Formats: sequence, C-alpha cells, structure tokens
Amino acid sequence: MRQYFLLVIVLALFSCGKQQSSNSIVESRSATDSLLLHPEEMKYLKNIKQITFGGNNAEAYWSFDDKHLVFQSDYSAWGVNCDQIFVTDWRNDDLKNNKPEMLSTGMGRTTCSYFLPDNQTIVYGSTHLGGEDCPPAPEPRADGKYVWPIYPSFDIFTADLDGNIIKQLTDNPGYDAEATVSPKGDKIVFTSMRTGDLELFTMNIDGTDVKQITNELGYDGGAFFSPDGTKLIFRSSRPKTEEEIKEYQDLLADGLVKPTDMELYICNADGSDLKKLTDLGQANWAPFFHPSGEKIIFASNHTATRGFPFNLYMINIDGTGLTRITHDETFDAFPVFSNDGKYIVFSSNRNNGGTRDTNLFVAEWIGG
Repeated sequence: MRQYFLLVIVLALFSCGKQQSSNSIVESRSATDSLLLHPEEMKYLKNIKQITFGGNNAEAYWSFDDKHLVFQSDYSAWGVNCDQIFVTDWRNDDLKNNKPEMLSTGMGRTTCSYFLPDNQTIVYGSTHLGGEDCPPAPEPRADGKYVWPIYPSFDIFTADLDGNIIKQLTDNPGYDAEATVSPKGDKIVFTSMRTGDLELFTMNIDGTDVKQITNELGYDGGAFFSPDGTKLIFRSSRPKTEEEIKEYQDLLADGLVKPTDMELYICNADGSDLKKLTDLGQANWAPFFHPSGEKIIFASNHTATRGFPFNLYMINIDGTGLTRITHDETFDAFPVFSNDGKYIVFSSNRNNGGTRDTNLFVAEWIGG
C-alpha cells in the first residue's frame, strides 16, 4: 500500500536560459514561492499553491481533464479517524476553511484512489467490507523494524462523485489495492496477494481480463503506467539472501511488509523486459512518469543518515541522469504530473508549523 512515510521520519532543478526568459519567469511567480519553495527548487517549480492545511493528506491524483484531484486524508477535522477518499476542485476550493466532498463510505480504511476516463468515476481500495471500524495500525515492534500492514480486507471498488459504490472489482481472499489507471483509459494495474506474494496484476477497467504481471519474490507495488500506456514503473523490495527472504516471508505471514529497503523497477505493461531502474539504497518509491515518458520522478531518502529527509528526484528510464528536484529537510513524496504536463502535485511536511501534518501542494512544472 502506498502509505505515508511519516513514521519513518518520526522514528528513525530547466537550465539557465536567456536573460529575458529568466526575468519573465521571476516576474510571473506568485508571492508564495519564496515562502514555500527553496531557492534550488525554483529551477523546476513555480506558482506553488498549498491545497490542504491539516492532517495527513497524500496520494493525490488528477482527473483526466485535470480539473479535480482525488486524494486520501485522515484529517480529524473532516470527521474521519483514518484515511478516507476526498475530491477537490483544486483551483477553486478553499480546503483551509471548508471540508471537501468525501467519496468513500466513511467505513474501514481506504487507499489509492484514481480517476477513470469519464472524470465522473473513481477507483479505490477499501476495507469496509471487513468492518466499519478503522483496522488497527501495527503495534511498535520489539525489534524496532518499521512495517506497513497489508490488510487482507482490502478490495478494489469503483464509485461515482456522489460517493455511491458502482462495482466491486476484486473479491479474491487477501489484499487487493494500489489501483491506478492507464492514461489510455483501458487498463488498471494493482497489487494483490492472491498468489501468496505481493505481485502486480492488470485488469480492464470493468474488472475483467485479470493478468499477472510480476512473479518474483518481494513486494511489488505502487505501479503507474507510462503516458502511452506501454510501460509500468513500480517500487519493489526484492529479498535475495536467505536472511532477507526469511524476514520478508515471516513478516508477510503476519500481514506486514518492511518498506525501508526498496528500489524502482520498470517493465512493459505485460511484464516483459523487466529492468531494475535504481540501485541507490534505502527507500526509493512513489515513482511517476514524466510527461515525455523518458524520465521518472520519485521520492527517496538515499542520502539520509537518519531515515529522513525524503526528497523528490528525477531519473532517465535508462537509469542515467539522476537529478534532485526538491530540497526540504523533512518529507516530500507522491509526485504526480497533470495529464497536460503543466502541473505537479505532491505531498510535503513543509509549512506545517512544526507539526507532523502532511499536506498537498500544486505547482507549475517548469523543469522541461
């Protein structure tokens, strides 16, 4: 599940152009850029706007027409006890003073919502069929390992923008979640435990024609299609040594995974031509394709010595050209480009008043 790395934090960029062009960029910047962006970030981002103002808000994804964002939040002021799915008109809504429309049932825990091509329907994962209450988070472990729960009651549903469930897309025993939709609008990729391991699968947007994509031991998740729908980028923890394999399998038997050692992998949409994209160490995750289809933006703490900060990086799909995009000292993650390539939304701990809140930010992308 593409969950927050907040507990890891607790525990544990457009080259110089002509003078005229540079001046026009400076003049067109919003007044908030100097408050919310670090100077090094202004090579890539401008006219940044903070969307949410409390709680943990993440995994914001664009409607196909880029008019709305659907996201998950546990903000108690909105009357929820754990992650639920909300939608916002990001240009016009005032979420500092108003609660957005909730699209999930309000029962159980949700994750990973995504718009379907009609802009009127979303897909998301929910545990509500397993009980009305939020499933409990794992207790702190005696061995100090940071783990994510893989709730077996997660299934994937579609719903309309009034919050009415239209269809249940998965009904296999065990975890089914992390669904995202191809920009072509024809396929969904998701993570499932149906084989006894956490593998990637694809299906049609109506839930038919399910196909297994990955088949190696390890947690494969957080997958996204390339802009043309021909490739997949995802994160994976691929245990290799006997000790690593035993640890992974023992945790999985308890419904847990350890997300602190992950790298990015890329393959064709049918699983062929699988390649390891990064070999940076620590946690590399939340990848998303650049609009060109030739680069990947992702979150990483590979330079950190204490588990944080997490910042955004970009890398070519052949593994070259690693470039740092953000320079905050806490947590930046879940970067997603708009369909027209003009904007980027991401989650960050910046400007949270020293709290642990994670908020959503949208900025114009000027990084080429």
